[in-house]
Amino acid sequence: MRAGFVSGDAEVIKLDARDLRILAVLQEEGRISNRDLAMRVGLSPSSCLVRVRRLEKSRVIRAYNAKLDLSRVSSSVQCIALIKLAHHGSGAFQHFVREVKRLPEIVECLMLSGQYDFMVRTVCRDIARYNALNDRLLSLGVGVESIGSYIVMEESKGFTNVSLDTLIDDPPAKR
Repeated sequence: MRAGFVSGDAEVIKLDARDLRILAVLQEEGRISNRDLAMRVGLSPSSCLVRVRRLEKSRVIRAYNAKLDLSRVSSSVQCIALIKLAHHGSGAFQHFVREVKRLPEIVECLMLSGQYDFMVRTVCRDIARYNALNDRLLSLGVGVESIGSYIVMEESKGFTNVSLDTLIDDPPAKR
């Protein structure tokens, strides 16, 4: 049995147990050498590299990033904002997303179901700049009806990786 993930163009990407192991290792250690990765998943370095490149090309692997400790870089404030739009057409949502992508202080934007339309995570130098960002959001002409702001006091569990086995009905057997 193979796992399947849908890429942006709705093509199902077939993944076997070794692909899933490659992904699990890369989520934990994005800077691992191909040789070490190959040893960890039981492949030759050339076979491993072919698989990694296929996963990159199909956009299963979208990026390799460094997780920063912002407190060591600068003082900052992180806020979560729950945003409700006045109008609920797809055009309004697309306009909002387009404008949000232009704001560097907004580091994450999720469309929601329920009482609010979007959740955005912001990182600003201080509360005054967060307040200015809210004013900017309200004046963009995207129809923001309300913004509920929540200051992040502490990150207890950050999003770094996903246990792929929890997403697959019948995980492939490990070899």
